[in-house]
Amino acid sequence: MKQSKNNMVGKWVRVIFLPFYFFTFLPLTAQVYLDETQPVEQRVEDALRRMTLDEKIAIIHAQSKFSAPGVKRLGIPDMWTDDGPHGVRPDVLWDEWEQAGQTNDSCVAFPALTCLAATWNPQMARLYGESLGEEALYRGKAMILGPGVNINRTPLNGRNFEYMGEDPWLASRMVVPYVQGLQSKGVAACVKHYALNNDEEYRHQVNVIVSDRVLREIYLPAFEAAVKEGGAWAIMGAYNLYKNQHNCHNEILLNKILKQEWQFDGVVVSDWGGTHNMDEAVRNGLDLEFGTWTDGLTMGATNAYDNYYLAASYKKAILEGRYTMKELDEKVRRVLRLHFRTTMNHQRSSGFLCSESHYAAARRIAGEGIVLLKNERNVLPIQKNAKVLVVGENAVKMMTVGGGSSSLKVQREVLPLDGLLSQLCSLEGAGGGSYARGYVGDTVQSYNGVTVGRSIAESRTPDELRAEAVEKARQADVVIVFGGLNKSDFQDCEGHDRRQYELPYEQNELVEALAKANRNIVFVNISGNAVAMPWIDRVPAVVQGWFLGSEAGNALADVLTGRVNPSGKLPFTWFRQLSDVPAHQLGTYPGTWRQAHDVIDEDYKEDIFVGYRWADLPARQQKQLGAMGKVRSPLFPFGYGLSYTTFDVSVSGHDVDSDLRVNVTVRNTGSVAGAETVQLYVGPDKPGRSRPVKELKAFQKVWLEPGESKTVTLTVSRQSLSVWDEAAGRWTFNPGTYRAYIGTSSNANNSFKLDLL
Repeated sequence: MKQSKNNMVGKWVRVIFLPFYFFTFLPLTAQVYLDETQPVEQRVEDALRRMTLDEKIAIIHAQSKFSAPGVKRLGIPDMWTDDGPHGVRPDVLWDEWEQAGQTNDSCVAFPALTCLAATWNPQMARLYGESLGEEALYRGKAMILGPGVNINRTPLNGRNFEYMGEDPWLASRMVVPYVQGLQSKGVAACVKHYALNNDEEYRHQVNVIVSDRVLREIYLPAFEAAVKEGGAWAIMGAYNLYKNQHNCHNEILLNKILKQEWQFDGVVVSDWGGTHNMDEAVRNGLDLEFGTWTDGLTMGATNAYDNYYLAASYKKAILEGRYTMKELDEKVRRVLRLHFRTTMNHQRSSGFLCSESHYAAARRIAGEGIVLLKNERNVLPIQKNAKVLVVGENAVKMMTVGGGSSSLKVQREVLPLDGLLSQLCSLEGAGGGSYARGYVGDTVQSYNGVTVGRSIAESRTPDELRAEAVEKARQADVVIVFGGLNKSDFQDCEGHDRRQYELPYEQNELVEALAKANRNIVFVNISGNAVAMPWIDRVPAVVQGWFLGSEAGNALADVLTGRVNPSGKLPFTWFRQLSDVPAHQLGTYPGTWRQAHDVIDEDYKEDIFVGYRWADLPARQQKQLGAMGKVRSPLFPFGYGLSYTTFDVSVSGHDVDSDLRVNVTVRNTGSVAGAETVQLYVGPDKPGRSRPVKELKAFQKVWLEPGESKTVTLTVSRQSLSVWDEAAGRWTFNPGTYRAYIGTSSNANNSFKLDLL
């Protein structure tokens, strides 16, 4: 009885004293988690064992629109994240999308990622990431929600402007230095949207049907490169479904491929509102939940963030024994690892905001990404004494505001009209410039409470505007039309896809009328997507101007006046009409409703033949895949872009051992310094039905003075020539006779055979 009493006393001592000990004395023991000289994994385990269940639950879900709590008791700060891939989004209210009304949250807007991809220059991606990281540091952000690397499958996708084009190799080579540059500043990249997020309409309901091979060869390589080569610290799940499971908690994509196969040690973040099921969120790889029920407080709920799938209900399920601590601890480990790389990394600098170096970087990236698509009779660059007429709403409309989550509040945005007129006025003997509106599109210049820029309200009719522009065009030497799309709903904007391939706002009628009044028309297309150009044969010069950010006007003026020799190359195939695009030619977009499940099944019937891979296919093979009509050659091929000088490209030798190495000599045969991007494509000599004619496998941008030549070596590994063997579940290289194509676009016709054994 006495022994039993002692045991009882001991039991109560443990019950009362041990929690007191752990919460009071344990934090005073050697605090390995605070010691930056210790390995990160030891710090993670030390912090993990000190945390309570409530602290573990709290750290894996949001506490506001853009933050998740740290562990205050242990001195671990809150995790603040922000959009986006092109600049640090202005701060919003704790629980609302409206702006917080601060005066110190402006930023430099960098060019959209389509423009970055169009530079075909990984050094620009590194510069981009570093500059963005410095801005994020100053604003107190530990993670930036970007970059985006989803494949451009249809030009109607409202978010293509945020991505890096149609080719997995190009996107892979550009995303790695972006991630490395951003994270070199101690700010996490959150690469998105993983995966198969290729259209915006009904994005929460699209269930993608795609083979394992297509998934591996087309839609995953850029993500894999970001993880394995870039060392990305975070990945964001996509809204859509794959194999009937939402991608923010998808067993195959997150557990099997990302975490097990690729050995990703970072954090999987849900897209905002992308979590739909607690059991799948717990078991299928989601680590940090954002955006679920974040409108709960405005709808009358209390403690809205406790209603998250990985919040109170998850804690309750653990206490009831439905889940063990194993899954929770694994999520917490990953979040702690992110903290020790970012918020707990006291070696990080304080960063810079709106510095001149960032504006210079934005202008340089924009200048390299602008693509000269057509230049008959050398209409460009603008001659010094030319009398210039600028036409179009996009010459005076701010493009940093709107478009969804990438909308920004900039310190300044140089508009195309201002940038061009400023440079024209600075030219000796300049002929001067004037402006005509030409058309009216969307005059709204505000988004989520950010209202900036001059008023562009207009009361005149389309006929009146067109008539004014035509009359002024008759008096001008050259007419520069700034048209294209904007960042309004159903154009280049998150949440919806475009409704048509054609230019909106009666722009075609405007261009046709101007072309009759003046033979020197330059159309500058401001967009992140290709558009139909039925007037292309009547317009001598076309420039792809993208969404260029803060330095848009200066960068466009640099190219139009010849201060910068254009060197951009298209990161996607520019089809003549929508029905030429494989997803539309095969009738697979936007998919088929499964009413009983409120899901849209979208079958990627074009298989691996996206973009130029489809354009290269013989008509016979297109029909075998289900093509419903004749497909014309693209208006402009993938990788295409002109210059104000000319180049000669020739193969000076090649060697095959473990890798393929091709020596290419490039010579500037013109009178202006410039850059050419040499592109190497490889394909089987006899591709058959299951292989593309050729695929991009290497490229290099070469800068040359007039008359100068350089020889560069392009290297292709056998691994990069492998295909995904679905039966074996692995990459397989097939020895045989291949053909290498050297050129300056996907239309490369300088080819030779090689035996790869």
